[in-house]
Amino acid sequence: MQNRFLFITFSLSLNLILLASCEKEKTAPAVSKTKTQLVSQSTWKFSDAAVGGSDVSAFLQICQKDNILTFISTGTGNINEGTTKCNMADPQTNPFTWNFASNETVLHISTILFTGGSSDFTIVTLSETHLVASQMITISGTSQTAVVTFIH
Repeated sequence: MQNRFLFITFSLSLNLILLASCEKEKTAPAVSKTKTQLVSQSTWKFSDAAVGGSDVSAFLQICQKDNILTFISTGTGNINEGTTKCNMADPQTNPFTWNFASNETVLHISTILFTGGSSDFTIVTLSETHLVASQMITISGTSQTAVVTFIH
């Protein structure tokens, strides 16, 4: 009986040692997406705009705020005018080209998205769900930095 007890104790101890020494499978680190992948993975719509930390979304035309931007990874894209057009004679979609500049810190779009703005946006944040960009805008002869947020 004592031999049996020693055998069981030895077997259990050996199993515990073997289990403790087994290395857990390491999960591969998540591969972060490139900026091109992030910007082109889904359509973007306007969320808000600020100048000097103040929300200025109400000052933008409704016809600009409902636009939907689609960036294609090959450097093309289109703007869908949404339900409200600034000019009813405009087509529903307008093509554009785009590229990153200045070591992927500037997003250049071949068309101007907002009245008083330019075609270059400095990227503040680009993530899976948010594109936050800034640009100089000129309103009534005064230049200011506007920060615009787009979301999926």
